Amino acid sequence: MKLDNKDLLLYAVTDRHWLEGRTLYEVVKESLDGGATFIQLREKNLDHDAFLDEAREIKRLCSEYKVPFVINDDVDIAMEIDADGVHVGQSDMEAGDVRQKLGPDKIIGVSAQTVEQAILAEKRGADYLGVGAVFPTGSKDDAIDVSHDTLKEICDAVSIPVIAIGGITIENIPKLAQTGIVGIAVISAIYGAKDIVEATRKLKNVTGDMVLR
Repeated sequence: MKLDNKDLLLYAVTDRHWLEGRTLYEVVKESLDGGATFIQLREKNLDHDAFLDEAREIKRLCSEYKVPFVINDDVDIAMEIDADGVHVGQSDMEAGDVRQKLGPDKIIGVSAQTVEQAILAEKRGADYLGVGAVFPTGSKDDAIDVSHDTLKEICDAVSIPVIAIGGITIENIPKLAQTGIVGIAVISAIYGAKDIVEATRKLKNVTGDMVLR
């Protein structure tokens, strides 16, 4: 699948912590209705079969909306359901190994916190980078803070698209202007919202304005 920068404008990462009795399918559909441009399925505690069933369901949904769909970390599940790709962290499988397993046509995203990590990920076949945490965040315990100067340096150092992640809210998106990012990745700003459709719509508009500045 060919990745376009505009696919990365508003990248939604799932988190069942926010479900409150709803299904993941329902909340992902709401985020797609609001205009999310990319979905990453992130599951840390589901067993293999439950994860597989859920991944198939969300993949079908994303296909209907023609939105790229990747799996966090689990390359085997991504292969099993023929997802559009995977996103891996620095402590997960190395990008070159992922590319070897998935083949040339799948999307590979890599988390990076430094210029060195970013350059290496690009060299090893990453299609885009997720850089953060750019603001303090409660969604990940091990998130490393990345200054906006470092974010800009990473964007300048690589030719693949970069998205910012970590603690991003509707209020602080404008602070990321002119760093070189093509979009943002969020969890709670979408899935923790009372009205997911409306929250997603607003985030997309504000991010679109910020990227053009």
